[in-house]
Amino acid sequence: MKHYLVTASEMQKMDKETIETFGLPGIVLMENAGRCAIDYFMLQYSNLPDKRIGILAGSGNNGGDGFVMARYLLSAGEDVIVFLMTKNEKLSGDARFNYERLLLMSVHIIELPDENALNPQFYILNTRNIWIDALLGTGLRSDVEGRYKKMITFLKVSNHPIFAVDIPSGLHADTGNICGTAIKADATITFGHQKIGMAMPTGKQYCGKLAIADIGIPRQITESIAPRQYLLTSKTINLELYNRPSSAHKGTTGHVLVIGGSTGKTGACALTSRAAIRSGCGLVTLGIAKTLNSILETQLMEVMTQPLTEEIPGILGLNAFDEIMQASQGKKCIAIGPGMGTLLNTQTLIQKLIKEIPVPMVIDADAINALAGQAECLHKAKAMHILTPHPGEMARLTGLSTREIQSDRITFARHFAQSHHVILVLKGEKTIIAHPDGRVAINPTGNPGMASGGMGDVLTGMIAGMIAQNFCHGDAVETAVFIHGMASDMLLRKIGKIGFMASDVIDTIPLALEECVSQSDSGVANI
Repeated sequence: MKHYLVTASEMQKMDKETIETFGLPGIVLMENAGRCAIDYFMLQYSNLPDKRIGILAGSGNNGGDGFVMARYLLSAGEDVIVFLMTKNEKLSGDARFNYERLLLMSVHIIELPDENALNPQFYILNTRNIWIDALLGTGLRSDVEGRYKKMITFLKVSNHPIFAVDIPSGLHADTGNICGTAIKADATITFGHQKIGMAMPTGKQYCGKLAIADIGIPRQITESIAPRQYLLTSKTINLELYNRPSSAHKGTTGHVLVIGGSTGKTGACALTSRAAIRSGCGLVTLGIAKTLNSILETQLMEVMTQPLTEEIPGILGLNAFDEIMQASQGKKCIAIGPGMGTLLNTQTLIQKLIKEIPVPMVIDADAINALAGQAECLHKAKAMHILTPHPGEMARLTGLSTREIQSDRITFARHFAQSHHVILVLKGEKTIIAHPDGRVAINPTGNPGMASGGMGDVLTGMIAGMIAQNFCHGDAVETAVFIHGMASDMLLRKIGKIGFMASDVIDTIPLALEECVSQSDSGVANI
């Protein structure tokens, strides 16, 4: 089963369907959530001596989960104070029910319905040395203000451990953005499914150690809601290419054509070509400007080269179009763009090839820049194409700013992929893969050591090499992105956090594939 990532709305629908259609009462779901939360809480903090626990409870179901936790903690003899951020008469539903059960246990509850009530209580707040955040939940959409902001600020400077229930308060469940301010938890338990924002860079940082609790949402209800976001894991990516038949030979494992390079930038297309070979495809041909051919011919022993007519020495233009069309025959995938340059006639060549070649293309680097203001070319394509922009290139493609793109990477990537019927790989920390049918995958592999030249060229070659092996395009892209990051993670462990190069990643691809086949860890606990 896929590791789904859900929006707050999708999770609410699953809860509602479970209660109304499946017939499992909300009070049971809340009890399950609280019990799972207690199990994970005690796992994290059982060795902490002299626990003086403060529970921040909001007025909704998140607060109700906190009430269930308080009940279990009191039964275990723990020192607990509940700080209720509203008047108790405003509680309703399942949260109200669990509040009333808590009252039967003579728990210490302090109501903080406004800032005037909060200010005199800081001396009691300071008696707590561990906190449970059951304050705001996943429904938050606006910036945190007032006493909630004041309380979160207090927790930030208190320097005590914080355990978040469902999501750290102030973290946007769908984007992972901070809503003005947010609690930075040491550990978080979330219910049903991981929320999208938790898989994004900031969200992952603010959640700390993360566990996902099964609280009783039936699988058929999850499948009926059909979340369109998921996390890539070694268990869920497609590794069929690893199990090739014993009769395989270079003619059956695909042929990639790489078009790229220009004076001073031959390394980019060389990396792309080598990465395609390392990913398992049988043959690679590099189409390169004629005057640069001798450089690449001696550099790439396993790659064939095809000298192409130049626009000017070292630069390709429209006069190479017919030769490239001819070279594309019999190829399973084309990688275009690495190091090609931005000459106007080069851009015109790229645009015409995208429209005319009936072969899947991985469009990267200068080929993406050639589409700035010309994305309608993609609507005339005769095959499925894959674009691999970094945020700056994505900004040029869309006419937005890089800051806008980074503010909601999933939404912008999904919209572009659907609008232009392409697979879009928005590179960066937690690379996003958006499919034309609206599905979005988030990649958890990779590290800051990849911040060096040529890493994107390697990914381009890997995607092309995997597509060439008759891999489903979507599966090929997801597998290549995951393995690309995994190879870099292996280098981090072997060499160190910085200093490894794109060529090192290429040489680690086979080892990463081997390791991926043998392991199946998503990096998130399930309880």
